[in-house]
Amino acid sequence: MTNNAAQPASRTARLALVGDRSPDVVSHTRIPRFLDSLAERDRLVLDAYWIHSEDAAADAEAVRGFDAVWVVPGSPYRSEAGVLSAIRTARERGIPFLGTCGGFQHALLEYARGVCGLTQVAHAENDPDAEDFLIEPLACSLAGHEATVHVESGSLAQSVLGAERSVERYSCHYGPSRHLDTLRAHGLRFSGHDEGGQVRIAELPGHPFFLATLFQPELSGDGSRPHPFVRALARAAVEHAARAARQPA
Repeated sequence: MTNNAAQPASRTARLALVGDRSPDVVSHTRIPRFLDSLAERDRLVLDAYWIHSEDAAADAEAVRGFDAVWVVPGSPYRSEAGVLSAIRTARERGIPFLGTCGGFQHALLEYARGVCGLTQVAHAENDPDAEDFLIEPLACSLAGHEATVHVESGSLAQSVLGAERSVERYSCHYGPSRHLDTLRAHGLRFSGHDEGGQVRIAELPGHPFFLATLFQPELSGDGSRPHPFVRALARAAVEHAARAARQPA
């Protein structure tokens, strides 16, 4: 894995890891092991590049040309604008996308502002003095918790998991609160919920691959094998790269 984002000569799938990389974030430290496992066990080879949120803010084209975008945990990000820009590019250009924990929260925020016209909604962690929150502190923090997620039949999430329930691990204090009906009305699907009916997975029908989870699939198991959602993102990236290679120059 490298931080050099120069275009490689081959058409190996390129993965943008968007977030502020830190050795103190467990999810970040597991990602290199996932990439090794994907290559060795699943023959899914990815060239992964970390893109700092501030770099994504400075360059609106930061994730263009990639075959997948993964907005990783670690909020508050140094640049909300950079993260939202990366998500918007993936959504609008049909680039396979996975958002986990903070990536989930910001995927909803980008969709609310960019698609639903809710331009003033805010994330309470980033803008605590805002008047209209989409993402607010959870009534009970999920940091360090493990809980069951129920997945809707016929959803992308269900097809990836191969099941309609899963036990997942969290490390978050914020989640969606208001305007969820508006997001649904504009096409976003909430395909996973906890035992209390709270949203835990979002996806975008019609997009090649767009999944976001409030839980952290990076924390699944002992870290030696990637979660099915991570494996599915890698597969979607390889397919995206193959399609791009077949296109005329």
